[in-house]
Amino acid sequence: MTAVRANRDDVMRILGTVMDPEVPVLSVVELGIVRHVAVSDAGVKITITPTYSGCPAMRTMEQDMREALVAEGIGDVTFETVYAPAWTSDWIPAAAREKLRRFGIAPPGPAEQGGLIALARRPASVACPYCGSTNTERRSEFGSTACKAIHFCNACRQPFDEFKAF
Repeated sequence: MTAVRANRDDVMRILGTVMDPEVPVLSVVELGIVRHVAVSDAGVKITITPTYSGCPAMRTMEQDMREALVAEGIGDVTFETVYAPAWTSDWIPAAAREKLRRFGIAPPGPAEQGGLIALARRPASVACPYCGSTNTERRSEFGSTACKAIHFCNACRQPFDEFKAF
């Protein structure tokens, strides 16, 4: 197969089709882990930041991104993982937050600026993604993945995940 000469827009378009394996309504681009894409004669270099340092899905996401690019004829791809600045849920755009809500996951609120987020802090009421009620309670700090918490809506009686603000 002959390698395709791609530009940054082509690569970003392709990466926009690669879904997060843990939150399949968001692409890796919408999730905000794709920090930078550089295209040169040497190939494509993608800089990524994990949602948290122990995220088990990062290798799967790298593999999925590589496979999507190879399928489009872009084969010389390298990844660089950077941890600073740390990923923040503020990098998830408004349209992607709405996708989370429609999927049944409460989107994250704004992350605290300029300091560490204390896990013991009690956040403001989280709106239920099903009925919109704020009569909800956090049942567990950790949900189906470490980046989500489990809540319960007292109005419609539905359990739901909240994508935590980081």
